[in-house]
Amino acid sequence: MNHRGTRADVPEPLADAAPEPFWLQDPARPAAGPALTGARSCDLAVVGGGYSGLWTALLAKERDPSLDVVVLEAGRIGAAASGRNGGFCAASLTHGLENGLGRWPDDMHTLERLGWDNLRAIGVTLTRYGIDAEWEPTGEMSVATEEWQVPALEQAAEKAFEHGWEPIMLGPDAVRAEVDSPTYLAGLWDRDSVVMVHPAKLAWGLADACRALGVRVYENTRVTGLQADARRLKLTGVSRSQRNGAPHGTVTARRVALGTGAYPPILRRLRRFLVPVYDYALVTEPLTAEQRKAIGWRHRQGLGDSANQFHYYRLTADDRIVWGGYDAVYHYGNGLHPGLERRPATYATLAQHFFTTFPQLEGVRFSNAWGGVIDTCSRFCAFFGTAYDGRLAYAAGYTGLGVGATRFGADVMLDLLRVGLAPGEETERTRLKMVRSKPVPFPPEPLRYGVIELTRREIARADRNAGRRGLWLRTLDRLGLGFDS
Repeated sequence: MNHRGTRADVPEPLADAAPEPFWLQDPARPAAGPALTGARSCDLAVVGGGYSGLWTALLAKERDPSLDVVVLEAGRIGAAASGRNGGFCAASLTHGLENGLGRWPDDMHTLERLGWDNLRAIGVTLTRYGIDAEWEPTGEMSVATEEWQVPALEQAAEKAFEHGWEPIMLGPDAVRAEVDSPTYLAGLWDRDSVVMVHPAKLAWGLADACRALGVRVYENTRVTGLQADARRLKLTGVSRSQRNGAPHGTVTARRVALGTGAYPPILRRLRRFLVPVYDYALVTEPLTAEQRKAIGWRHRQGLGDSANQFHYYRLTADDRIVWGGYDAVYHYGNGLHPGLERRPATYATLAQHFFTTFPQLEGVRFSNAWGGVIDTCSRFCAFFGTAYDGRLAYAAGYTGLGVGATRFGADVMLDLLRVGLAPGEETERTRLKMVRSKPVPFPPEPLRYGVIELTRREIARADRNAGRRGLWLRTLDRLGLGFDS
C-alpha cells in the first residue's frame, strides 16, 4: 500500500487535515534548547526527553538537590510518544486491573494504592511548579457498543469495587444521557482514576521545572554510544544537524537512566523485549455550541469502547474531539521511520468509525491526523532493570499507558540507582514482583513479525465473532501473553 495516498483518495472530512500532531502545534511550544557540545560531566545522565526521562530528572533533584543532572534528548522535548498520545493520565501501573491481576494477584492492592498515590503526586507537582497541562480530573468511561461487551463491563465493575474503586455502571439510557451515541449499550464510568491532560504541555512544563532546579537539558542530541570504566559511564552524543555522525559531545556520569521508549536503546539487551507499534489519531475542528449540545458530554470524561480493537477519545480545551486507536501496526524488523507516522488508510477508517459513533456530527472536518510509536512489551506494562553493576537503570514497555505510569517508573529507576537511599536500603517499589521480573522476550525475525501479525488478525476476528477468542488467542492467554489489542 502507498501510505502517502493521493488527493483523490482522501475522504472529504480529512481533506484539510495537517499531518502533524495537534498537541505539538500549540502556540505554547517553546523554542528548541541547545544541543550538546564539548565534554560534560555530571552525577546523573538521563537519556530521553519524554515523560520517563523528565520525571527521572525532576524527582532526582527533589530527592537530592545537590545532584548534577543532565538530560539528553534526540529530538525536541516531548516530540515523540509524550506529545502524540491522547492525554489520558491513568492511575493504573499495570495497564488495567485485569492485566495486573493476571500477573501479580498478591501485589495488586499495593500496586493500585501506589498507582493512586502516583496520580495524586502528579497533580501536586503541577501545582507546585505552576505547570498548566490542562489538568481535568473527569475520569474515564468505558462504553459497550456490542451486546457481548456488556457482561465484561459488569465484571470489571465488580473487580474495581473489590480493589477500592467506585465506578458507576450505566445502562443504555443513562450512558446516552452522559454522551449521546446511538452505538452505546452500557457504560462504566470510573470518575477517580483517570485525568485528562494536554500531553505536550505536560512534557514542556516538566522540562521547565527541571531547568528551574538546575537540570541541564540538551535537545537535538542523539546518544549513539556508551562506554564504561570502573567508575564512570561515558555517553557520546551526535547533534541532529550533523551529517557525518561524528561525535559532537560527550557526557561522563556516575549513573545513567534510560528512558528512550520504543526507540533503539543503547543497551542492546532491551531489544529482545520491545517492539515499536504505531498508533494513529485524528482531531476535529472545534465543535460549535449546537454540535456540543447534540452529543452532550457535559462532564468531559475520557471515553473508550470495549472492543478488542478499541478507540479512545476525549475533548480538548477548545472543544475538539481527539479520536484515536483501533489500528496498532508493527513493521517488520522493528521498523521505525518518520514516514510510518502517516497512514491515510487508517485515517480514513478512523473517520468512518467516528461518524458511525456520532452521526449527528456529520459534516465536521478534521484539522489534524498523525501517528506515533508505542513501546510495547509482552506483558503490556513497564519492566525495569539495571546494568553496569547497578550504575545504569532502565524502564520501558509502557504499551500506551505511560502518561501517568512513567512517573512511577522514574521513581523505580532512581531506587535502583540508589538515589537518595542508604546503602542496601530497599523500597516498597523495588520489592514488587512487577519490578523484579521481566516480560517474555519476543522471538527474532521473521518469527516476530509472523506472531504479531497473526495475533492482530485473530484479535480482529474475535471482534467480528462476538468477542469469542480462537485457539491462538486462548493459547496466548494461558501463557500470560494475551491482551485485547
